Amino acid sequence: MRRDLGGGTENCTRERIASGHAHKGALRDKTMGIKLYYTTVTASREVKSQQAEVMRILDSKSIKYELIDISVGGEVRDEMRSKSGNPSAIPPQIFNEEQYCGNYDMFSEAVEADTVEQFLKIA
Repeated sequence: MRRDLGGGTENCTRERIASGHAHKGALRDKTMGIKLYYTTVTASREVKSQQAEVMRILDSKSIKYELIDISVGGEVRDEMRSKSGNPSAIPPQIFNEEQYCGNYDMFSEAVEADTVEQFLKIA
C-alpha cells in the first residue's frame, strides 16, 4: 500500500515527521526505533541515490523507520551531526532511537555482509 504525502509517494512502512522531530505522544508504531536522517533538498546525485538505496533496502526487509528531513531547518541538521559525533556528517545517517548506527558506507557494508539487522541493533 502506498500513500501520497505531498512531496511524493511514500511506502507505508515509513513515517515522515514534517517538523523534523518525533515528539513524545506523536502517533507512531511503538516498534519503530529506526530513524533515517535524510534531505529533500540537495543538488548531489550521490546523496539522493544513497538515500533512495537505504530506503529501498529497509522497505524490502519490511523494517519500519522514521524519516527525519534535515532540510526543514539548521537545528535538525545540527542535531544529526551532534548525535552522529561528526560535525560535517551528511545524509543519510541512521539511528536506532538515539543510538547511532552509521552512515551510508557503513550501512552498505552491512548489506554486503548480510548483517543489516545487527547494524541497526534490532537483531
